[in-house]
Amino acid sequence: MKRDPGGMERRRNLLSIYLELGKIRLSALVVLTALVGFVMPLRGTIPFALLTWTLAGTTLSACGVNMLNQWMERRRDRWMVRTRNRPLPAGEITPRHALIAGAIASVAGPLLLAWRTNPTAALLALLTGVLYLAVYTPLKTRNSLCTLAGAVVGALPPMIGWAAATGTIGFGALLLASLLFVWQIPHFLSLAWLFRDDYARGGFRMLTVAEPSGKSTFRMIILYSLALLPVALAATAGGLAGWIYGAGSFLLGAAMVLLGVRFHHLRCDRSARRLFFASLVYLPVLLTLMVIDKGPVARRTPIAVAAAKIERAERRVVSPSPWAEALGPGR
Repeated sequence: MKRDPGGMERRRNLLSIYLELGKIRLSALVVLTALVGFVMPLRGTIPFALLTWTLAGTTLSACGVNMLNQWMERRRDRWMVRTRNRPLPAGEITPRHALIAGAIASVAGPLLLAWRTNPTAALLALLTGVLYLAVYTPLKTRNSLCTLAGAVVGALPPMIGWAAATGTIGFGALLLASLLFVWQIPHFLSLAWLFRDDYARGGFRMLTVAEPSGKSTFRMIILYSLALLPVALAATAGGLAGWIYGAGSFLLGAAMVLLGVRFHHLRCDRSARRLFFASLVYLPVLLTLMVIDKGPVARRTPIAVAAAKIERAERRVVSPSPWAEALGPGR
C-alpha cells in the first residue's frame, strides 16, 4: 500500500510497482533513442522482427538497471520529497524483491540482445548498466561531476540500436551519442536547480548543491546549449540527415540557447522549469525530424566522396573500351 499526501491509502498491482521501479518514463526515453539509432542507418524495408527484439532487450536492460538504482538509493529516497513515495521507501515492495527483479531484468536485457541481435549491441547495453550503477550512482553522493558521468550513460542507447541494426558502431552512432550527451547537460541541470533543496536533503552532490550560487550551473547550461547547434547540424554536414532537419535543428537549438540565457539572467525556478520542459520537447522533435529527413549516411562525408571518386577512376582504367568489347576476345 502507498500513502498519498491526503492520508488515503491505495493499493497497486505488482505491474504498476515494477513500472515505477523501472522508471518507465525514463526507460521510454532510452528506448526511443535506441529506436532512432536502429532506424537511421537502414535504407528500404525495416526488419521489424529484429527491431522488436532490440527494443525488448533495451527495455529490459533499462528497467532492470533503474530498479537496481532505486534499490541502491532507497534510504536516501526517504529523505527527499520528490522520491519518498517511490515503491521502496513507501514500503510497497521489499528491498530483496526489488533487488532480485532488477538483477533478473538487467541481465536478461543484454542476454536477449546477444541472442537475437549481436554481441556488439549486447556489450553496449551491459556497459550502459555497469556505468550507471558502478560509476554514476555512487558518484552522485561524492562529486558534482556525476552529471557528466550520467550524460555518458545516457548517450549510449542510440549506439545500442545502431549496433543492433548494423553490427558495427559507425559515424552516425557516434554522432547520435554526442547529441544525446550534449542535450542532457541543460536538461538535467535545469531539473537539478528546481530540486536543489531536495538533492541536498538526500545527500547528493549535484552541481546546484555543491555551488548554491549557481554560477557554474548557468555557465554550463549556456555552454552546452550553444554546443547543441553545431553538434546537431553535424548530422546534416555528415550526411546522416538532410537540410530540412538541419533548419529545424537550428531553430530548436536557438530556442534552447535563448531559454538558457533567460534562465541565467532571471535565476528563478520559473525560468528553470521552462528550460526543462523545452528540453523535453527539443529531443523528440529533433529525432523525429532526423528520421523523416534521413540522408545517405556515409555518401556525403568527405572520405566517402573521395573513395567514390577513386572507385570510379579505377573502373575507367580497368573496364575495356567499347571497341574491345565489340571485337570480342581473341581479336
